[in-house]
Amino acid sequence: MICKEARECMLEAVEANPVEGLDEHLNACASCAQELKSMRQTMALLDQWEGPEPSPYFDSRLRARLREAAAEPRSWLGWLRKPAIAFAMALLMVVSVTIFRNAPDHNDIAKNPKPPATINQTGTAVSDLQELEHDGDMYANFDMLDDLGTEAETANP
Repeated sequence: MICKEARECMLEAVEANPVEGLDEHLNACASCAQELKSMRQTMALLDQWEGPEPSPYFDSRLRARLREAAAEPRSWLGWLRKPAIAFAMALLMVVSVTIFRNAPDHNDIAKNPKPPATINQTGTAVSDLQELEHDGDMYANFDMLDDLGTEAETANP
């Protein structure tokens, strides 16, 4: 048995329950034997200790306070007496009003819908093809390209 296992079993040994192998370990290990002796002394002190007796009028005072608390009128605004709840409710109201005022008007959205944002990465083959497809009609009707091609042919005979 190692010290860690022995310390886990010491509480049972203090309560006078025999633990197998603990006695051999305590004979060989002085620190564990001292720990067990200290635990037995502590348990003996705890057995001698007596808690203080409550006041003879404790029960009657407690009942009187409970009757007073039950007799107090309660209103639906009673939660305002607790500052944490009142603060949380006030903060919730401020946040709600702020969100409501800053919310976009649904009529404005219907009149001026924003186009969805498109993300085109420049320099890729796919983005170049998308760009050409998007502007294909413009390039088809661009007569200057045709003129440019014929001028280049006539300039180089």
